[in-house]
Amino acid sequence: ERIIVPAALSLNGNTITLAKRWSAAVLGRDPAAAPLSALETARRFAAVLRERHEKPHLAVVHTFSTHNLLLRYWLATGGLDPDRDVTFTVVPPAETVAAMAEGKIDGFCAGAPWGEVATRAGLGRNVATSHAIWNHGAEKALALRETLAERHPDWVQAALRAVLKAAVYCDVADHAPAVAVLLAQRKYLGLPADVILTSLPGAAARRAGSPFTGTDQSVFFANAATFPWRSHAQWFLREMARWGYLDGTIDPAGATAVFRPDLYAQAARALGLSVPTANDKSEGDHADGWLLPATPAPIAMGSDRFLDGARFEPGVSDLRADRRRAPA
Repeated sequence: ERIIVPAALSLNGNTITLAKRWSAAVLGRDPAAAPLSALETARRFAAVLRERHEKPHLAVVHTFSTHNLLLRYWLATGGLDPDRDVTFTVVPPAETVAAMAEGKIDGFCAGAPWGEVATRAGLGRNVATSHAIWNHGAEKALALRETLAERHPDWVQAALRAVLKAAVYCDVADHAPAVAVLLAQRKYLGLPADVILTSLPGAAARRAGSPFTGTDQSVFFANAATFPWRSHAQWFLREMARWGYLDGTIDPAGATAVFRPDLYAQAARALGLSVPTANDKSEGDHADGWLLPATPAPIAMGSDRFLDGARFEPGVSDLRADRRRAPA
């Protein structure tokens, strides 16, 4: 059955975490040393692989996940061929730390707070964040059956309004402690609230003086985080084609049709929230803050750069990008 995406849920939030024997070679052994850029860590990791002549086992949470695509982007930018130079395996997020502790994997790319958990356990360190790979890159999304939206439009609109209200609430740094306590419950993450706090809004200020660094911070509403950009569908399509997941079939129109900004706009307007005036946008153009045209008021946006300085223009960028290098 056809699936639609009427809203996104967050930006950023993932980390690439390598086991101690790999992260020490990439970052050095001094946790207090100045942080390295994601581009530099990618290049260093590639150099370590060439020196050791080893093929590390890296885990992602799902083959068709943002984690997999971002990890591959990072590896390729460093000069590696992900399918030749490393071995991929799928491990559920909550099992990544145990898999690293047991020596089953040498690293993973997963959402918060699992990179932080591995770091605190002394198993490894975070060498790159999703924000460092793609500033304010798309992460989680709300997916629904299309028939649900057709048969019960009022239900869907009510759900979207609830999601938007929750996103606004969760994006306030002062609300982070309450959100962390909620998520710490056994039926959700079952982890200490202070660990969960490390990736919630306001985390940078709370981490001041902490020996643990490198955790990414999720964005839930700012930066048009909840808008289902059809250009993001095209970027994911290109990356999936790049790594051979589409069996030669590339359908930009079909991919973009899955994202439904029309349904989003209806819910956002009912709450008095600003809605972008376009359904797609380029990526990689802005190193600093900028204003996104929207009604009734423009939306303040942050940087959208890729670690390699690439630019993605929807409808123009090559959807058959060379898998051996980061697309220009």
